[in-house]
Amino acid sequence: MNIQKSFRDEPVTGTLYLIGTPIGNLEDMTFRAVRLLKEADLIAAEDTRQTRKLLTHYEIAGRLVSYHEHNKEASGRELLRLMEEGQTVALVSDAGMPAISDPGADLARGAIERGIPVVPVPGANAALSALVMSGLSTERFLFCGFLPREKNKRSEELAALRGEKATLLFYESPHRVAKTVEAMLAAWGDREAALVRELTKRHEEAARGTLAELLRHLEEQPPLGEYVLAVAGASEDGAAREEDAWWGGLSAAEHVRRYEEGGEDRKTAMKKAAADRGVSKRDIYRELLED
Repeated sequence: MNIQKSFRDEPVTGTLYLIGTPIGNLEDMTFRAVRLLKEADLIAAEDTRQTRKLLTHYEIAGRLVSYHEHNKEASGRELLRLMEEGQTVALVSDAGMPAISDPGADLARGAIERGIPVVPVPGANAALSALVMSGLSTERFLFCGFLPREKNKRSEELAALRGEKATLLFYESPHRVAKTVEAMLAAWGDREAALVRELTKRHEEAARGTLAELLRHLEEQPPLGEYVLAVAGASEDGAAREEDAWWGGLSAAEHVRRYEEGGEDRKTAMKKAAADRGVSKRDIYRELLED
């Protein structure tokens, strides 16, 4: 068991502060964050050039070091050593809260293992900002980060999330967002969703509608900027879990055959079966060959 007293009077080691930074608008910086960045012995940043702009804006002249996905092992070991010696490290990401879809999680875990206090300094967060402006339920939500790039793995993850009733939150890049929305539509049907981009910046935009409507919007308005996609969870009476669906007990071949018996041609039947199951047509074809 690990019990942390964040504000103890006589610290034995240094402290790791996870400091939230603006996701676009530089005014979204807390007084506490500015103070701690000024007081820290070291500021560890994902991209030192990007962070230098923030520090310059707030006249912070701290010692800046690099900590990112490609140097996290070597840099992380050194930062942990310095904190064990009593130095204070302020960790920031390029935007938002560090350790969220970010290598900062590894540094935080390493600090905890060594008995070094890990203290959050809350700030802006793209996923939560998108959620509260989406108009979707905020009673329960699930942050999913970025979906896998590989098509089959993405289909598997979407299939696993099919019955999730919480509002689902995803990050996506502009060159992949249309394919992601298309894959969600195929896997889950036409759910309510919101596509939010350029949060806190001049061109902030929230497109709200169904997945099909959002897909048409992306076709008419070429994607620009980083996106957060919020999607309604499965309803109580719709988007049933796989085992509860009408095809739940059928093999892939039987599933396709049912659509063919309903008048669909082979290609369309395979496409519909794949959409029901949240997998690719290739997966269906492979199962048919093995059947």
